[in-house]
Amino acid sequence: MNPPASPPAAPPRGVSAQLDRFVHDRLPPPGQWPDLHYNRPELQFPPQLNLVEELLDKAPAKGFGQRPLLRSSRVTFSYEEVAERVNRIAQWLTEDMGLVSGNRVLLRGGNSVGMALCWLAVVKAGMVAVATMPLLRARELGDIIDKAQPALALCDATLLAELKYAQQEHPALRTIQKFNAADDPADLGALCAGKSGVFAPCPTAADDIALMAFTSGTTGKPKAAIHTHRDVLAACECWPRHVLCATPDDIVMGSPPLAFTFGLGGMLIFPMWAGASVYYPDIAYTPEAMVRLIGEVGATICYTAPTFYRQMAPFAKAVGIPSLRLCVSAGEGLPDATRTLWREATGIEMIDGIGATEMFHIFISSAGTEVRHGAIGKVVSGYTAKVVNDEGVEVPRGTVGKLAVIGPTGCKYLGDERQTRYVKDGWNYPGDAFVQDADGYFFYQARDDDMIITAGYNVGGPEVEDALLRHPAVAECAVIGLPDEARGMIVKAFCVLKPGCIGDEAMVRTLQEHVKATIAPFKYPRQIEFRDTLPRTETGKLQRFKLRTP
Repeated sequence: MNPPASPPAAPPRGVSAQLDRFVHDRLPPPGQWPDLHYNRPELQFPPQLNLVEELLDKAPAKGFGQRPLLRSSRVTFSYEEVAERVNRIAQWLTEDMGLVSGNRVLLRGGNSVGMALCWLAVVKAGMVAVATMPLLRARELGDIIDKAQPALALCDATLLAELKYAQQEHPALRTIQKFNAADDPADLGALCAGKSGVFAPCPTAADDIALMAFTSGTTGKPKAAIHTHRDVLAACECWPRHVLCATPDDIVMGSPPLAFTFGLGGMLIFPMWAGASVYYPDIAYTPEAMVRLIGEVGATICYTAPTFYRQMAPFAKAVGIPSLRLCVSAGEGLPDATRTLWREATGIEMIDGIGATEMFHIFISSAGTEVRHGAIGKVVSGYTAKVVNDEGVEVPRGTVGKLAVIGPTGCKYLGDERQTRYVKDGWNYPGDAFVQDADGYFFYQARDDDMIITAGYNVGGPEVEDALLRHPAVAECAVIGLPDEARGMIVKAFCVLKPGCIGDEAMVRTLQEHVKATIAPFKYPRQIEFRDTLPRTETGKLQRFKLRTP
């Protein structure tokens, strides 16, 4: 069995510096919080803590000041240069925009130097970063605005259109400021150019809010997972310290967006903790482009999903990527065939991992000689995990059950009744079915809810159903995930059409394009099957399990 170590006394609470209490007031009541364990010496933090101050402002004292941090094809900024630019943005937020600590700031952009600077500035100023995926449409952005109530959005100049559409329907978002608009006097960089670059970090408490990360659940409605300054720094002391083991000489590349906590950790926070640097491309990643760019940049660490590694393998084998030493796979199950293919192409044993937006990052993983094929790995130092039955009782090793996790991070939804589904008796339930073997390795089985993970992206089936039902030809529909060798899973829809509508290939294409235009394109159903009826209970509840049965 795998009981948790007894938690030490709760850490001393600091004095909150966040004047806007919107998020604090909507956190779950104390009885619904997960237990938070800080059992290791490296997890002891002072009551007052600003994560950007720790990772950026203190970099010179650690010997990182002159080392590169943010890279692109056009610029390379050192830790000290990043700090100055972050300070200018923080000055603009507080002096020009009049924002105060605790205000939410929506961030919309792909992975770029500009996006990273904005995120760091927001958090350093004591505000709450609300990063959103570039592919989201106006309706999805509107849901986030309703939930987070941001007064300001910082938006990449190439992504303004959908956000402006959302703003029209959601006036709580008062101001949109563009960035990454070169040579434009209205660009954020131009507006900040005259600032001194001197800004004292907000003296946040360790338990003050740093970020709000949105994830789609099985209801299709966005859930906002809340993380504190302590959460983020605690995560740095777990998987990065004990499994990844990056160094200041590492150059990180990857595809996960900063709007995902997987991307935020891997592509910004964890490199900063190690004194390493990150390269953000100016081009869209394709498997071939990523391989060639890794070679050109000399990247040493790569983050992406199994699907992408599989597609990269032939190019890696053909051209070689000798600089690469660590490859992290997460976001979906890693098939052994993909692990083997990548190892044969590069000689590198992939680091697999499972994490959750609610937990911030990876909590089960193994690297190097600790890898056991077929397993994701062992529980990461700082966390405790077990496999349980429906009553929360740990099952014998080798038995399939639900994964339960406890550690220094945990689920805290913003004003959401689903908190009690995720946290039970202090344990976090990420929604995965696992088997644990006698040696402590965890073997992923499946999702135990209706979440579809395709090519590393989370898709809530009900969200796709809602999009389909908005088409005038669709009377009823149901969406499930199907196993797929290339993508892990694909989205499949079952549709009942209205009288007079024909379920042919033309209708399939019409509905697919409709979904792409309504929600993020990666969520569209790659298969659509037309039915006369859908299986339901006597009370009308949809029986998705019958659709999964051949």
